[in-house]
Amino acid sequence: MKKTEKLVALLVTFAFLSALVCVVKAQAPAEEMRTFFDSEIPGIKIQVNATAETQPNGNITVIVSMKRVTDVDVKHFNFSIFGFLNGTYKTLMTNITDDNFPLEDTPRKYNCTFRVPEQVWAVTYGEITLTYDARYTTGQGITTIIPYEDLIFGFPMTHVENVYLEALENLCSAYMQLNQTFWDCFQMNLTEENLALLNKTYREFQGSQSELGNTRTMVAVLAVTTVFFVATTLYLVMRKPKQYW
Repeated sequence: MKKTEKLVALLVTFAFLSALVCVVKAQAPAEEMRTFFDSEIPGIKIQVNATAETQPNGNITVIVSMKRVTDVDVKHFNFSIFGFLNGTYKTLMTNITDDNFPLEDTPRKYNCTFRVPEQVWAVTYGEITLTYDARYTTGQGITTIIPYEDLIFGFPMTHVENVYLEALENLCSAYMQLNQTFWDCFQMNLTEENLALLNKTYREFQGSQSELGNTRTMVAVLAVTTVFFVATTLYLVMRKPKQYW
């Protein structure tokens, strides 16, 4: 009886932990901005601030500021932000582009917010591409124009939390506990064959429910029923290919 009660208690705890994992996954971390790029290139000072950390399906806010150091005419500006599907495959999440404008005393700013795709995690990557002319005037009043073609600057950005791996680790831990309790109660491991055996036992109990006349047996039926459905779900999840690793 104590073993049955222990098993039922573990199943209730597992259900609570599963619900807690879902709540944690649904809660995006509080947004904190961080400077990821702050550099002076010939004639221009550029700074990029963005959300420090987020989750899949969360938002990233980006603020780009460009300030002239000398007279500059920008022909083309592009800022692309990439994520990595399953932490591996590079994919474009958003980009900012602008053409043919002079940089003036007031910094030129770009601000955007976008959603991270569901299967993107790990560090994101920012890439700036610039084509422009910088004008330099000497003390003798001589102006020199220097063209810069397709300058590219890349840098790591916002970290996207791998909530899938964390959820899987929690599930593995719960599975190991349930497997141990299975052994304590039934002297068997949580395998496909043993689940089939439990299912057979459950059906035999179902066929003889009219003959069950005491609380101990009813609790055993409840435990076997609950164990079968929860264990089957766990077993199928554990066998699913771990595509988020």
